[in-house]
Parts: sequence; structure tokens; C-alpha cells
Amino acid sequence: MSEIDQPLEPFKRATTATIRAIAGNDELEVSFGQGPPSVRGHRIRVPLPSIGASDEEINAVRGMGDEFALKIRFHDDGLHQQRSPRGGPAQEMFQWIEDARIAAIGSLRMEGVAQNLDACLEVQCQQAAFDTITVESEAPLSVAVGLLVRQRLTGRALPPSAEHVVQFWRDYVEEHAGSDLDQSKEVIFDQSQFASVCRHILMDLGLTTELDEPSEMQDNEEDTESMDEGADSDSEFAPEDVVLDEENMADENAEGDSTMMEMDADTDMDDLGAEADPDEAPMQLPDDSGRIRMDVNYHAFHEEFDEIIRAEELCEADEMLRLRALLDQQLVPLQHATSKLANRLQRKLMAIQNRTWEYDLEEGMLDTSRLTQVIIDPMNPLAFKQEKEMQFRDTVVSLLIDSSGSMRGRSITIAAMSADILGRTLERCSVRVEILGFTTRAWRGGQSRERWIAEGKATNPGRLNDLRHIIYKAADDPWQRSRRNLGLMMREELLKENIDGEALIWAHNRLVTRPEQRKVLMVISDGLPVDNSTLLVNPSNYLEQHLKYAIDMIESHSPVELIAIGIGHDVTHHYRRAVTITDAEQLGGVMTEQLAELFQTEPAQLRRR
Repeated sequence: MSEIDQPLEPFKRATTATIRAIAGNDELEVSFGQGPPSVRGHRIRVPLPSIGASDEEINAVRGMGDEFALKIRFHDDGLHQQRSPRGGPAQEMFQWIEDARIAAIGSLRMEGVAQNLDACLEVQCQQAAFDTITVESEAPLSVAVGLLVRQRLTGRALPPSAEHVVQFWRDYVEEHAGSDLDQSKEVIFDQSQFASVCRHILMDLGLTTELDEPSEMQDNEEDTESMDEGADSDSEFAPEDVVLDEENMADENAEGDSTMMEMDADTDMDDLGAEADPDEAPMQLPDDSGRIRMDVNYHAFHEEFDEIIRAEELCEADEMLRLRALLDQQLVPLQHATSKLANRLQRKLMAIQNRTWEYDLEEGMLDTSRLTQVIIDPMNPLAFKQEKEMQFRDTVVSLLIDSSGSMRGRSITIAAMSADILGRTLERCSVRVEILGFTTRAWRGGQSRERWIAEGKATNPGRLNDLRHIIYKAADDPWQRSRRNLGLMMREELLKENIDGEALIWAHNRLVTRPEQRKVLMVISDGLPVDNSTLLVNPSNYLEQHLKYAIDMIESHSPVELIAIGIGHDVTHHYRRAVTITDAEQLGGVMTEQLAELFQTEPAQLRRR
């Protein structure tokens, strides 16, 4: 076929050659097509621009390829994992700053690459709706810091949408971390030294680093290569977009005291905050209905601003239809795969639900298999049988989906698609399904925090944000009436912060009072709870300890069977039954396998694990 018939072939060849040259690897496999860009080992996938695309669109595609190639050549993933914080906003900011270093190396060496990376950054910021931000509370600090580092290293003006984020935080970051930003320029080509400067930037801005590395080995490359191979794998998924409470930080620094706990590199989160340790508290057993009470060491400053709301109340009908159509478009390329998953799960579940027979009864249907015995021996009595149904159908499954900022993009899309697949399939198998989501009503606290400030800023005030618990589909709602609600997950402005412990208790208490004999709760999240307004004025493990309490209460004192799926973060150290995936596209298959395996296992057997 000629290039006239395939007008994009020259673009593919040129882009492939450029990516291989920048990466310094002639054996890289570069593919083009629909779906998100990705890099896995020696395979890179980038979007294919449409025929007639503008120069900006073409440069953005090239920029994605250039970014992947630069990361392959100038980024040591093992070293990054060793020096990176273990989670929370510090980890996210660390990743953004490292990405800035990689982009700066390419921009300083090649003007064409710099233009492509700028075009790619502009597209990414527009897709994240950064160009629509109107107030400081909506601008994520981690992103702003990464963009400021990128601007400082390259000396180039940021694209318009990126500058729109930075403008809210430029003065604050310059004031607190300006000297370290300058120092980062001197070590841009040394990832290890750059990581040390990055850690100083995090501390300048009041974020705990929570690093797992001996201080004596920080700059030793040989020790870096001998790090434990069991360290968490890198992931494109990061914790929630959070911002620092600038007012509180200023007040605390002025007094010389801070409620944030400074942790040594070897300190374990479990060893901190004894006052928040559920093991030290009196046992709070479930009530007569099986509902779990709140931990005595945990409380909310005010609960009157929290809300439990149905999805349709958060969005106009026309907008909901548009979002559902957007989700359906995402399902089209995966139609074959999703049908395969649905059919696979349905076959497994229906096989478990097959009818069985009771034999050797005195009445019922004649057991014809015993007639030969009666003919041979007339004294042998007739035998009867009766069909009975398995009790499997008396089951309800609740999907609790993290609807927070870090799920933005591909993660929440895959979660919505997987919920759609499982919802349809399970209801086809007569299993009731409930789909829930959890986030907060605002960034940086909301009305709870405002009241706390107005009442004098009491110490250790407890949870300082307004919860938003969303009912996408109640267990008794018909699927056809609720299916469009799943489109709401595609709404970017919905996704804010996550307080997992209270969400887990809420979902459990809804489930445990239902009449079904078997109850399954599946939690889909991408990390530990993060709410910056709460963590700045309480012990740094306040939310995590409450999550541990909620998990222990369900797993040890409840008939509800709990499964957790972590996206990009290991949750197996918290949940007894958990799976961690590093690619959001694995989610649908993992959910299917976990449910099928669970339904084939007796609940008592799970409890003894």
C-alpha cells in the first residue's frame, strides 16, 4: 500500500526514529493507536493524530513520545523508588519534580523537543481542566511546584494552562523554597543529588517525606543498586491532589511549634500517634444490627456539613446524559473485551447456581435411574427425587469506589467501566448490586474548617473536611434506571480528597442491615486516605489509623466479606484479602476474578485465613 493510501506512515516512521534516538535504544517497539499513551519495558504506545491535525496537536503527540524516551534514558526507576516518599502528597510532589527534571534535560538539549514537550504539557493541563481554575483552593500544590521547578530549570515560559495553576502558588513557593529551587539547577543531571534537593523542597513546604532509606547510604549508587527488590513498583497513579493550608502553616511557624509530626527515615507509620492507635482504645463492638460505631479516638469537628447524596442530585439531567455518552464512548473500543469479561463471570456464577437434586425421598418425581433395580427386585421400593435451588442467589455486592482527585483520568474511567460491567453481569445472575463513591465536598476543608477557624482553632480538632458520600446505584434500584448515574464519575470537578475510614464504615453499615444472607463489600482505591486540612492539625497518621480500625472491625467482627483492590499502591498490608494492580486496565479482570473466586469459597474459610 502506498504512502498516498497511508498518509500518516511518514509521521510514524519519523516519530519512531526520533523516540529511539532520544532513548538511545534502537530496539524500542513504538506503536500508534487509540487509547492512553503508555510505556511498558521496551514498548511505547502513543496516540496517532488525525489527518488534518493542527501543528499544535502533532507537536503534542511528538511530545508524549519524547517524554517517554527521555524517561527511559535519564531516569533510574530503582533509585527513584528508593528516594521517593512512601505516599501522600509528598510522593505526588516528588514525582512531579522528577518529571520536571526529565523534561528540562530534553528541553535544554534540543529546541524541537522543548517545543514538543510544551505542547504536550498544554494538552495535559487542558485535559485536567487546569485552565478553568478560578480560586486557589482548586489549584493542586504538587502540580504547581512541579511546574515551577520545570520553569526554573528550563528558563522557558510555561504554557497558558500550566501558568494558570502556578499563579496561585508562585509567591508562596518562592518564599519558602526559593533557594532550593535555585540549587536544583546545579544537579539536574545527577538524579541522586537532585532527589536530595527535592526532599529539601518538600520539607521547605511542610510535607513529611516518610522515606525508607538509611541516611548513610543516600548518595551511594552501589547501595542504591542493592536495595530490596521487594520495594513497591512505580506507578502512574498518585495520591490525591492536595494543597497546603498556608494560613495554618504560617501561624504554626510563627509560634515555633507545629502539630505535624516530623518522622525519621526509619520510623514506621504504625509506631506513631499512640493516641490514635485503635489497639489502645476500648473495643467498640458492632451494635445489635451489626453496624460499626466510630472509633473512640477519632471524631469529626462538625458533621452537619457532611452529605449522603444520590448521583442524580449532583448533576443536571442533560449533563448526566452527556457524561454517560462519554463513558459509553470509552466502552466502545473495549466492547469485545468487556463482553468477554461479562460472559466469563456469568458462566462462573451460573455454574455455581446450577440446580441440584435431593434423592431417596418418599415422594416427589420418580427417580428413573432406579427403575432397573425395581424390575430386577420387585421388593425394592420406588425412589423419588426433588429439585432444589442453591442458596447462592441470596447475595448482595457493594462496590465502594474512591472518587478522589488521584483517580482523575484513566483510573476513574476504568473504575466506572468496571462498575458498569459488573453491575450488568451480577444483576443478570440475580445478585443485587450497590455502587457507592466517596470524596469530599471541597478542597482544603470547606465549611468545617471555616467554623474551626471562627471558633478559635482548637488543637487536634479531628476531621476538618466535609464528606460527600455518593450513591450511584442503590441495591434495590433497577439497573436500567441507574446506569446513567455512572457517567458522573467522569466529571472532573467531582473528584477531590478521600477519607477512607468513614467511607468504609458508611458502606458497611448500609450493607450489613440488608436481608440477604451473603454480603460482599469491594473497595477500589489507589492509596491511603489523604485530607490535607485534617492532617495539618492532627497527628500525621490520624486518618490511616482510623482506616485500620474500620478494616479490623469488618474483618474480625462482621459477617460482611471485604475485598480491596489497590490501584498502583500496595494495600495488602492493611486488608487480609487484597490485590494490587499497577495498571488501571487490569481492574476489570481482577474484579471479575476476585468475585468469582469469592463465590466459590465458603465465608468461614475466608475468616480463617
